Amino acid sequence: MTDEILELTEKLFHYNELFLKNYHEGRETGLTHDFYSEIKPFADEVKEINDKWNRAMKKWLPTANTLHLHLTQIDTTSSHIDQISVQSFFPETSKSRFLNTQRSVEFVLAEVIKEVKNKKRCR
Repeated sequence: MTDEILELTEKLFHYNELFLKNYHEGRETGLTHDFYSEIKPFADEVKEINDKWNRAMKKWLPTANTLHLHLTQIDTTSSHIDQISVQSFFPETSKSRFLNTQRSVEFVLAEVIKEVKNKKRCR
């Protein structure tokens, strides 16, 4: 279970970095992307991983005895990932809202990675 969570979390962490890259590129270039050929396939790909991660975290977290992670954070983070996977393609998205959401996702994902690695080490 922890290996799956670690793998999914690392994928989401990578996607979160892509969200930031897409957002900055869009703001710099003003380039708009086609929704059906670029944005939707990307968002669907992210959603598939995000949904698997959410389900796995909800099974693992209650038994993991973590100090800094809670089920509500998982739902909120999952929701944020779904939102910013699409918003990252739109340069008119509020900069402060996007960056705050992206950083929040990054923080929770980093915390999950830290906790999972710590649990694996303690086995």
